[in-house]
Amino acid sequence: MNTTFSRTLLATSTLFISATSMAAGFQVNEHSATGLGRAFAGEAVIADNASVLSRNAAAMMMFDKDAISVGMTVVKPDVSVKNGTYYKPSGSLSVDTGMNYIPGSASLTSEVVSLDDVDGIAPTAVVPNFYYIHPVNEKFAVGVAAYSNFGTGTEFESDYAAPIFGGTTKVQSMNLGLSLAYRVNEHLSFGGGIDVIYGMGDLYRDVDGNVNVKMHTPLGDVDLINKGVKTTAVDIQATGVGLGANIGMVYEVNEGNRFGLSYKYSPEIEAEGDVSFMKQSYDAVYLPLPDIAEFSGFHMITDKTAIHYSIQWVGWSAFDTIETESATVKEYNWKDSYHYSIGATHYLNSKWILRTGYMYDQTPVDELTSISIPDSDRQWFSAGFTYNWSSNTAIDFGVTYLIGEDVEVHEFIEESLPAPAVTATTHANAVLAAIQLSHSF
Repeated sequence: MNTTFSRTLLATSTLFISATSMAAGFQVNEHSATGLGRAFAGEAVIADNASVLSRNAAAMMMFDKDAISVGMTVVKPDVSVKNGTYYKPSGSLSVDTGMNYIPGSASLTSEVVSLDDVDGIAPTAVVPNFYYIHPVNEKFAVGVAAYSNFGTGTEFESDYAAPIFGGTTKVQSMNLGLSLAYRVNEHLSFGGGIDVIYGMGDLYRDVDGNVNVKMHTPLGDVDLINKGVKTTAVDIQATGVGLGANIGMVYEVNEGNRFGLSYKYSPEIEAEGDVSFMKQSYDAVYLPLPDIAEFSGFHMITDKTAIHYSIQWVGWSAFDTIETESATVKEYNWKDSYHYSIGATHYLNSKWILRTGYMYDQTPVDELTSISIPDSDRQWFSAGFTYNWSSNTAIDFGVTYLIGEDVEVHEFIEESLPAPAVTATTHANAVLAAIQLSHSF
């Protein structure tokens, strides 16, 4: 049976330390304060600090000193579910009596329940990051990074009237990377590395309904059972590790113009632990993750001002099903999506750098929508600055106001059945703020 509440099983695979996803799908873009301040426009090639490792290993060759960067992003979402209607399952069975007990009729109908509007279902989260680049010589550089590419989290109240579609999802993840870069000549550099993705998370869902068993006798009808029932449908505590990889290139036309191209391979995660689904126990769930490709450009248009841009492709069509070792739990059929961003940087003086940017963030959700992971096309409006504390030390700050769209959700367990199902309107906005400390030595 297809089960939309199992959508949040993805929490067992790709999660970040206290991270709430604020990119389309469950991708995490919050890799640095500098990137956030320009809506991650040009991120695969600007290389203003070591955080470029999160997007393109080849850019390490633009550093002539050891560089370290550490920071965090605070994500404050505003996620709401409104105008909801829950089609609560009601099952009935009629039994006729006589010399033999002959089954009569059975049916599944629905009780229509109006849902209270809810907001604040995604908690405030902190997303940390760390990067270190070491130029070995003029030809080689190595780097290590800790950040995340994926994560999500929502939490409904325990008394939410549609528990099979609400419930609790707590997610955490970490991407640990080791990279190597090589400079071919003064224009061209290549890089690549391996990524170890570690995740852990909890998921809980209840299923409820009304049950009526009626017996027809010569003396009249007798209600044998007539009550509401509620039981645990999904209860998961699992962790998983997967091995990914990335490659990239940078082409420096001259000092003020350059291009970057990168590709990240994401693995299928086997998440193991306590996996209980519809009263059946499993050892693991298997979740395919999307590959990511990015093209970026950077151009100095005056001696103090630069423009930069990025196009990012995310292969969400790989996220087609969630499976256990013996059964398909859920079909998703998401589509590939794109992010388009453009930004500008103004080098005001030796102490201050100002930046801004805009991103259009396309959702991968096609026909299967959900209230547990509200998703829509989103717009990012970003600004930030760098303060150069000294010639080797900089402090960065970035802020983004992210605006989503209303999405009309129709979520169901089985399309051919009248219940359980839910209809609602979801909306997700967010404010993101980040700070970064960078040092070269």
